[in-house]
Amino acid sequence: MPVANTSFTTLTGLRHPLIQAPMAGGATTPELVAAVCNAGALGSFAAATLSPAAMREGVARVRALTDRPFNVNLFILDDPDPSEAEVARAQARLDPLRAELGLPPGGRPARFCEGNRAQIETLLELAPPLVSFTFGILDATTVARFHAAGCRVMGTATTVAEARAWQAVGADLVCVQGCEAGGHRGSFLGDPQQSCLGLLALLPQVVAAVNIPVIAAGGIMDGRGIAACLLLGAQAAQLGTAFLCCPESGIPSIWKEAILTARDDSTRLTRAFSGRLARGIANDFMRRLAAEEDQVPAYPVQNALTGDIRQAAVRQGRSEYLSLWAGQGAAMARPLPAAALVQTLMEELAACRP
Repeated sequence: MPVANTSFTTLTGLRHPLIQAPMAGGATTPELVAAVCNAGALGSFAAATLSPAAMREGVARVRALTDRPFNVNLFILDDPDPSEAEVARAQARLDPLRAELGLPPGGRPARFCEGNRAQIETLLELAPPLVSFTFGILDATTVARFHAAGCRVMGTATTVAEARAWQAVGADLVCVQGCEAGGHRGSFLGDPQQSCLGLLALLPQVVAAVNIPVIAAGGIMDGRGIAACLLLGAQAAQLGTAFLCCPESGIPSIWKEAILTARDDSTRLTRAFSGRLARGIANDFMRRLAAEEDQVPAYPVQNALTGDIRQAAVRQGRSEYLSLWAGQGAAMARPLPAAALVQTLMEELAACRP
């Protein structure tokens, strides 16, 4: 039996008001997504950095492993075209770090990201049960196309205004991201620093402002956190960092080790790695670029320029050069198999309910 029936479980047909967050960069393997789905929650496959071919392959693998509803997530991005001078300045900041890793000086990448329009068209073709988006907002016509393909649409919001904007274009759900969340901020309206609102303050304001189901995200690591979000009006909770240390997660071991040894004050927000505000475990890379992080190119340019550094860090086992994305609750992470973690979370939630 479900622990809590909400409009989210009714809408999706799932047993639990729980979403495993989409985390781009290889964390959300098809095996992780399917394990969460088969346990009665919503698994999310992060496709934001994938080519259309890789998107098709990943979704096919998820479908081979589960017959339950799942989510596929994309970023919403414009095609970047930075000047040669901007790229050169950015690479000059990074080249001393490359030298320490034995890498050659950086040049201009052949591409800075996958073509977003092609990704969206591929997602329409694949038509998973639920699609979600962050870093921007779809137009109402595209939302209607997803509905015609049989998909529910969820947008990411970090303010009341962003949540209202998603409702206005026809989204079925909105995921409210508190500043406690690990990884990139989903802000797309106004000053990103001004939108760094805590989930406890933001969630009830969004619930009062929109008429679609609200999903809570940011720093939630156990059943108590889920219960608190439901009490504040959320219809489900989305957890990311909590799933990063599962054996099915695709992140490297040095990242998992950093999470499992984290403290309550281990994370901070930075633009240094990607050009967009993101929360991760503080390390030497962040500290050394802190004075200049407001000058780095915007996402996805900086993200592409640091790619070789992050890849070398994984190969060499040097976490001080790796983007160790994690939320403020990282110290509460548990290295359980995904299905066991879902069960534990739901048992903890049940213990909180009268």
